[in-house]
Amino acid sequence: MLTKEVIGNIEQEQESHLNREFIELDWDELNKRILRKKTDKGTDVAIALEQEQPLAVGDIVYQDEQRQIVIQTKKEKAFVAYPESIVEMGKTAFELGNRHTPCLITENQIIVRYDQTLERLFEEVGVTYEQTEHRFKQPFKYRGHQH
Repeated sequence: MLTKEVIGNIEQEQESHLNREFIELDWDELNKRILRKKTDKGTDVAIALEQEQPLAVGDIVYQDEQRQIVIQTKKEKAFVAYPESIVEMGKTAFELGNRHTPCLITENQIIVRYDQTLERLFEEVGVTYEQTEHRFKQPFKYRGHQH
């Protein structure tokens, strides 16, 4: 099966499709425009997007009366840090930035992809953290730089 466009997103749908299949991608595959994957139910899908916009979690890439094929990301190991003060937030963000480690920052969490060397960093900063699994909803943005 070949699909060339995103039809919509399940976040904006009024009703759920009765036969929904998922294509699980690594978070960095969301930026790719050409992919060949199998859904969780075994349907072979080739994606050749004509649009410039990257894929997003929940994007519908195929739909008919028999099935709906939707993008989701794979669960992967991650660390979630829980800074208890602006000082802990600043120190943690500074140290992660110093290592060029991409992170997602929310109101009270810093989420990073798993890297065993980060445990030592979190302990040195003194921030509370846990190892967990997370489905990243968007690709990390790497900032180019020159030294």
